[in-house]
Amino acid sequence: MSAPGNAGSPRLPETVIDAAIVWGVKLNYGEPTPETRNRFQHWLAADPLHLLAWERIGSFKPAAGSLQPALGRDVLAAAERARRQQGHERRRTLKVLSIGGLAVLFGWHLRDELGWLRLSADSVTAVGEQRRLLLADGTAIMLNTDSAVSTDFSGERRVVILRRGEIMVTTGADGDSAARRPFWVFTPFGKMQALGTRFVVRLEPQRARISVQEGAVELHPSAGGASLVIHPGQSAWLADDGAQAAAAQGFAADGFAEGVIAGQDIRLDALLDELARYRRGIISCDAAVAGLRVSGVFHVDDTDRALQFLLQTQPLSVTYRTRLWVVVGPARPG
Repeated sequence: MSAPGNAGSPRLPETVIDAAIVWGVKLNYGEPTPETRNRFQHWLAADPLHLLAWERIGSFKPAAGSLQPALGRDVLAAAERARRQQGHERRRTLKVLSIGGLAVLFGWHLRDELGWLRLSADSVTAVGEQRRLLLADGTAIMLNTDSAVSTDFSGERRVVILRRGEIMVTTGADGDSAARRPFWVFTPFGKMQALGTRFVVRLEPQRARISVQEGAVELHPSAGGASLVIHPGQSAWLADDGAQAAAAQGFAADGFAEGVIAGQDIRLDALLDELARYRRGIISCDAAVAGLRVSGVFHVDDTDRALQFLLQTQPLSVTYRTRLWVVVGPARPG
């Protein structure tokens, strides 16, 4: 990825550009801690080139406003109530929300797809939505639910920036380029180079999980440390301070590309956590049944149907406390 700038301005080393990209993703993904912000300030002050790189990475804009996520949730709840209201009362409520609430919704970017990601990312999916991108070099990217990516293929490298969520990447041949350019994916926790491959990258709060289906991927933690190459059938965690092998999770990492969660002997609580990613609200799992093992193919485009399938095949109860709150527990006697 070439660094933008005016003629005669310093040429930035790729390592500095890489660091600026990682910091941009790190600061704008989730809730950066005070320690993270302090480390960024130290990095910024350590070298004039760091500041220059930061200024040139113009796509990383902080979210507008400094309001707390809890306030954002309150506004979302008010918006939900307004949608259920009728006539004059609904219009009055929406008018109030439009005055003060829009800034809150824009600033609260943890779960609201109407926030900064829609302005700064190239492609975004809402909760429950999936999208397939076909890029100019032949690469195919499948965005899973609640995900956001940006791309830059204009320079000597092909770069994908995963800002949120999960993607499956099938790298293209880059046939229109004189020489096949290296392919990189950046996350808040480091970067990875695809070595002619198909792989899945998923962001968690403190690390990213990478699973390889074809080829190989080389992981590079953001704070340095040893790189790690993973091969087909392998998964690994990428964190700031290192990369290490990850245990199997019980279901196929790339199943979402077919619209399913498919596996054998999956813990019930793990399955419900996966299903919850595709619907608004929460699915609670009673501790009494959390360790129940289930197998099957569960379609993510209709999570209610998946819950009913569980109800019919397992000793469970499914209770809808509200439209957005589902509780799965042991079967009721009688």
